[in-house]
Amino acid sequence: MNELQQKITAIGIVPVIKLNHPLQDAAPLSDALCAGGIRVAEVTFRAAGAADAIRIMTQRHPDMLVGAGTVMTEAQVDETIAAGGKFVVTPGLDIDIVKYCQSKGITVFPGCTTPTDYHAAYRLGLEVLKFFPAEQSGGLAKIKAMAAPFPMFKIMPTGGVSLKNLADYAACPVICACGGSYMVTADLIDNGKWEEITALCRKSVEIVKEARKK
Repeated sequence: MNELQQKITAIGIVPVIKLNHPLQDAAPLSDALCAGGIRVAEVTFRAAGAADAIRIMTQRHPDMLVGAGTVMTEAQVDETIAAGGKFVVTPGLDIDIVKYCQSKGITVFPGCTTPTDYHAAYRLGLEVLKFFPAEQSGGLAKIKAMAAPFPMFKIMPTGGVSLKNLADYAACPVICACGGSYMVTADLIDNGKWEEITALCRKSVEIVKEARKK
């Protein structure tokens, strides 16, 4: 894994964020995440202003690893890079976007859930894959099964991950980090519940730390 992937692995949690009011909420949200021990964030392009949010968060916390999620086009990759984003996450395995990211020198985590996806990712020289939607695609059982023919990959499950199953995922050696939105829901962000977000982050970090000891 490269340095960025190693840093994300060390944290173990990647908040997956949709910001309805990026200019208003990006800064205090980044403060809340960092205060909770999670200095990484995936800001999705599912809402307008994602690039603005990435720029605000990276300028406020230069050591924070902020990337873009739900990236569907090369133009969005360019927006991410211009905003100071450190990585790109795609919902599926788009070979053209993966190659474009590689040509631009930005780390990409494509969504992969099938042997065909994994095989293509192997041919592309990837090391860390997003498994999305995790729970709906077979969850931890499928991730473990897929690791048998593809032991070279580390996996970042996203979709259905919560405080209830985080420990199970984090304890699996195949998992490098878990993506989740439970600590950054629309209710929490839109209502400025920054202390609650920080508390959820701290709890998540604690769960991952304990799970990895087993």
